[in-house]
Amino acid sequence: YNKGLYHQSLKILDRAKELAHQYHQDSFLIQIISLEKKIETLHITRSMQDRAEQLTAEANVVNEKRRVITQLSNLALQLYSWYVKNGHARNEADEKDIKEFFKNQLPHNADTLNGFYERLYLYQSYCWYAFIRQDFLMYYRYSQKWLSLFEKEPLMVDVETGHYIKGLHNLLNAHFDLRNFKAFSYVLKKFELFAESETANKHDIFRVHSFIYIHSAKLNQHLMQGSFQEGLTLVADLEKQLSDNALYIDQHRVLVFNYKIASLYFGNGNYNTCIDYLRRIINDHVDLRNDLQCYARLLHLMAHYELGNAELIESSLIKSVYRFMAKMDNLTIVEEEMFRFLRHSFQIPAKQVKTELRSFLEKIKQYEKSRFETRSFAYLDVISWVESKVYGKTMSQVIQDKYLLSKHR
Repeated sequence: YNKGLYHQSLKILDRAKELAHQYHQDSFLIQIISLEKKIETLHITRSMQDRAEQLTAEANVVNEKRRVITQLSNLALQLYSWYVKNGHARNEADEKDIKEFFKNQLPHNADTLNGFYERLYLYQSYCWYAFIRQDFLMYYRYSQKWLSLFEKEPLMVDVETGHYIKGLHNLLNAHFDLRNFKAFSYVLKKFELFAESETANKHDIFRVHSFIYIHSAKLNQHLMQGSFQEGLTLVADLEKQLSDNALYIDQHRVLVFNYKIASLYFGNGNYNTCIDYLRRIINDHVDLRNDLQCYARLLHLMAHYELGNAELIESSLIKSVYRFMAKMDNLTIVEEEMFRFLRHSFQIPAKQVKTELRSFLEKIKQYEKSRFETRSFAYLDVISWVESKVYGKTMSQVIQDKYLLSKHR
């Protein structure tokens, strides 16, 4: 262009435009069309008739696409931000707020969108919307749609590797939440194969995130299979990677790992070590995942119960945990029953404790399918813990038995 070769410039821009269309790079298209308009405005190229109308129409289409993409990416980001701060919807009020926000922010023509990025951010928005509301079936459907976008257009895996990795992570989480054991194992193997690819190792951030999400899935796998001892063998390498790659790992991810590791130690009967990991969360005072902050304190209370620290629990711990959870408006019926049992259990003879545990188990099992109680069972497997007490088994045995019964799923 600077040499006055305007026709040649337009030909090169045409080729650039084809590539931009192929890889859905609308921001580059805007720049290309802008330069084309500049050439046509400043110079008489006679390149074709009706050029002005064509470029104007192209610019309008691309600008509208960018407007919709921006609207949807904003929605996905705001929903994810809500989840990172608060966790799942606590009650009907949270549910109502999220539904209204989603409805008001969703583009009116969302169902008709067919561009890659429009659908990517639309599916992400639906993922977070479903996950916050604990609609795990919807969460699975849109996680699968998210990943299917890349399967239909494999060239985009190299362009948007981070989004592809996050899609695999969310699909694994969806299978974990639904206890789809076979599908979970299949996606995990697929992720592990991808982690060895050149694309996944092109940049440190992709390599680290692949490692982090795969190990998060492996911890989840051990938690749902009850193989706590085996899961704990992953901890040393995981902690080394977290330390070595701290630059690429956010506080939320560290918080979640500390909770998962604490849960493995609790399930394995290592209550003191469990408490050590929970203290990392409790003493950190980070303003993230209010729900997980509450469950960390409740698991901390349960670990002290297992250690027989009755005086500590009765004198201060149970009151402070209850106050914290009430302040966060995070108390569910199951958790209320848990506090009631713990308070009462120290005031009755030891021989009556099993009877009280049976009564406690009957009360909480009726809420197992209740949506707003789901998070209590997802983050604290209270039912399996109580069953281990009632049936005289380890928590690991109880969960393994359930896993073997459901393995055909």
